[in-house]
Amino acid sequence: MKNQSFITEFNLVGLSSRPEHQMLLFVIFTFIYMAALAGNILIILTITANSSLHTPMYFLLINLSLINILSISVSVPKMLLNLLEHRKTISFLGCIVQICLFTWTLGSETLILAAMAFDRYAAICHPLHYTLIMRRGVCVGLIAGAWIAGVANSVVHTGLVLQLSFRCSTVINHFFCELPPVLRLSSSDTSLQETLTSLSDTIFGMGSCAIILISYYLILRTILKIHSSEGKKKAFSTCSSHLIVVSLYYSTVISTYIHPTSSYSTDRDKVITVLYSVITPALNPIIYSLRNKEVREALRKLMRRLGLFQRQ
Repeated sequence: MKNQSFITEFNLVGLSSRPEHQMLLFVIFTFIYMAALAGNILIILTITANSSLHTPMYFLLINLSLINILSISVSVPKMLLNLLEHRKTISFLGCIVQICLFTWTLGSETLILAAMAFDRYAAICHPLHYTLIMRRGVCVGLIAGAWIAGVANSVVHTGLVLQLSFRCSTVINHFFCELPPVLRLSSSDTSLQETLTSLSDTIFGMGSCAIILISYYLILRTILKIHSSEGKKKAFSTCSSHLIVVSLYYSTVISTYIHPTSSYSTDRDKVITVLYSVITPALNPIIYSLRNKEVREALRKLMRRLGLFQRQ
């Protein structure tokens, strides 16, 4: 920490430096943030209030919604405050907290998505043994492992950042303190941090992606063996929402993290970061509710209970 005594805060460039864009960005991201919070909280309440949805798949979905709420809350509120106050600064401690929490959510979300793929594999490929494979202890273990592994990953990353010096510049070309631009800003030798960061991100990102790909390869092979078109359609429908979410998430995260920091382009990756850290948490509840008949029906029941929905 003695290396950090020279600085007390960082300056964030943000998404745009033009004054005329600030209020527009504030309105857009306020709407997205409120929609993400409302959608994910509604998913959690809907599943919790409906006993028919107390299954492993929806237990995993609750945890995905929780991680989405946490991940979008790490960056957007501070960004909105800076836009409103027309000052783009963040304290050194605040920057470290953002790195810690965002890295935690990033690692945990990849593992939760992998666990959801394994759940779909068990449901489609081994339907008779599904309740045994995805019993309560297994589900709790998968989720606990995802959260704990995310914390461990975050501690490693944050500890490495605390070893760096930032004496030359305090301007971060980003809208929040994400790991790649902060490493790029350091005046210290970041080769060790870059190597360990790439290794950790590859294990989490590529490892989880491999589990998902293997699961869906086995799922596809099983579906092709189903003779009835109705059976194939039903099997595909149970996987479609998760496939869409995984495609959106991994296509953006991998392009940002699975490459050397030396080839990092902040102007390009700021837009990509918005997609997986802001847009995806807002879209996930919509994807799961619109493409899932059980969730839609449970949502209608919840609305009727709350007096917010009346049958026409």
